[in-house]
Amino acid sequence: MRAWAAWAVRGAAVALAAAGLGHTLWHGVAEPAAALAFGSLVALGELARRGHHDHRDTAGNLPAGNLPAEDRRPAPLGSAAALTYALLGEAAGHPTRHGVLQTVAVVVAAALAAAVPHIARGGGPAPDHVARRVLTVAFAAACFQPLHNSGRLEDWTGQGPYLVGFLLALLGLTALCDAVLAAALARAGTGWPYGPLLRDELRAQLGIGSAICATCVVMALGVAVAGLWALPVFSVPLLLTQLSFHRITAIRVTYRQTITSLARATEIAGCTRPGHARRVAALSCAVGRELGLSERELTVLEYAALMHDIGQLSLVDPVPAGATAELSAAEARRIAELGGEVARLSGVPAEVAVVVELQADPYRYQPVAARIVRTVNAYDDLVGAAPHPGGSLAALEQLRLGTGQDHHPEVVESLARVLARG
Repeated sequence: MRAWAAWAVRGAAVALAAAGLGHTLWHGVAEPAAALAFGSLVALGELARRGHHDHRDTAGNLPAGNLPAEDRRPAPLGSAAALTYALLGEAAGHPTRHGVLQTVAVVVAAALAAAVPHIARGGGPAPDHVARRVLTVAFAAACFQPLHNSGRLEDWTGQGPYLVGFLLALLGLTALCDAVLAAALARAGTGWPYGPLLRDELRAQLGIGSAICATCVVMALGVAVAGLWALPVFSVPLLLTQLSFHRITAIRVTYRQTITSLARATEIAGCTRPGHARRVAALSCAVGRELGLSERELTVLEYAALMHDIGQLSLVDPVPAGATAELSAAEARRIAELGGEVARLSGVPAEVAVVVELQADPYRYQPVAARIVRTVNAYDDLVGAAPHPGGSLAALEQLRLGTGQDHHPEVVESLARVLARG
């Protein structure tokens, strides 16, 4: 069912793109100067968006708790230019005639042009991002262009604040449409629950999406009065904003890589099995997704899972194979408290240190992230010690037997569902 939803979105986008390109090639380009100006802005925004490669950790993996960087990277300039072209009814006081299909054609041509350098570097375009862009722009243009060209929109709203309100409401619906499509495509690609994905997309829209919508209205009204010369004035701030987003992303990735390197210290010292921290982090984030954690909560969970065994570096005698699940409650709590102190000294957020410190406590006194880390850590320890292929099922059964005090039943069942999906 998830695959059918993704193919339906992509198929609709391909059909719209083919119709737009075919119509434009057959009838010619209306107002070529406007089409070239807006197409260039969309391409520039996409080039700036793809100008940074996917950020991976020191092991070459994408962040455990988040979508691939290509799906999460914002493109305010490209989005604003495409939506402004969809909502453009006049240029320097003269009515425009480009219509819905040409709007789609210009956006598709710009996206394909921006993909050429990316392909030349050995990468490829992001088809889901292009599909979302095509469908959302087509939705906005289909809602605006027929009303404006027929004169009904001016009869209803005039040229005053009611027009601005209409444009903002339409852009709000467009942002909602984009969030629904993004969550559906992410659900199809990852198998994560749709509800939390949609919630995260809506939260993202409240941030940069609000700025894009406001800028679209200003750009559309500015071009209607001053012509295409208004575009550079409004484009430079958006381009600078986009570059700032990339810098923030790079800083966060460097921070994550630092934490990952610190977590690997336990493996290098022989305190844990190779890859243990990374496996626990990835599986913890999957369980967190299953339980509906937000993006920020998943980030805290990922950092805590990476650092959950850091307290073992303070031990004189390492735990055999790093299997803290087999230790006594007092010894496990001592190691967790040591880990919490090390985490605080490393400069991670306070919530991360708390999760590390409380992971050995009874689950009734733990936050959700600590419950997840404790259960997933125990699972990886048990599976690593299992000598037979049925180790996963045996480990889950042992975790279920410990739901009285050690492991929260809902976390164990969420882990079982994640494992069942592979």
